[in-house]
Amino acid sequence: MEEVGELDDAEAVALAQNGDLDAYERLVARYTAAAHRAAVLLGAGDDADDIVQEAFVKAFRKLRWCRDAYRPWLLAIVANETRNLHRSRRRRDGVLQAAAARVEQPDHQADEPAAAALAAERRAELASALDRLDHRDRDVLTCRYLLELSEAETAAALGWAKGTVKSRTSRALRRLRALLDADVTQEVGRA
Repeated sequence: MEEVGELDDAEAVALAQNGDLDAYERLVARYTAAAHRAAVLLGAGDDADDIVQEAFVKAFRKLRWCRDAYRPWLLAIVANETRNLHRSRRRRDGVLQAAAARVEQPDHQADEPAAAALAAERRAELASALDRLDHRDRDVLTCRYLLELSEAETAAALGWAKGTVKSRTSRALRRLRALLDADVTQEVGRA
């Protein structure tokens, strides 16, 4: 029998489809670096290792569906897993923003119903304006102001350079102000 290390992709896939784990291990070893590079370039950031691991597990489970070359098929799985990560992050960020919008007011305002109502309305307007921002602008403002992270912590959390956090924060605040000003202008026009 031929040495497993000398197998080409098609042979390794065929053997792995028949239960040869050594053949699949060769595919994993051969394509881990490419899969990781793809995950990082597609925006997985610090989650790239998890994306790659999940992609190889899914590829093994679905190996019977691999009809073409293994490498592009695997990289398509990596791309799908990275897109799933982005969707999950957007949902999580939406939950964080909704939670931040519902932060309770200090007890000293409990005696002032008008002030409490105005504060709740402002929080709702802010949450609505945040929702209309591009996800990168929303991410940086959520980290910096709602989660109260420093620039360095925000850079680490988002996988950006510190200078990018600084410039994106400035632009995002400008866009947020424009949205809030537009809302106020529309409200005044209706009155």
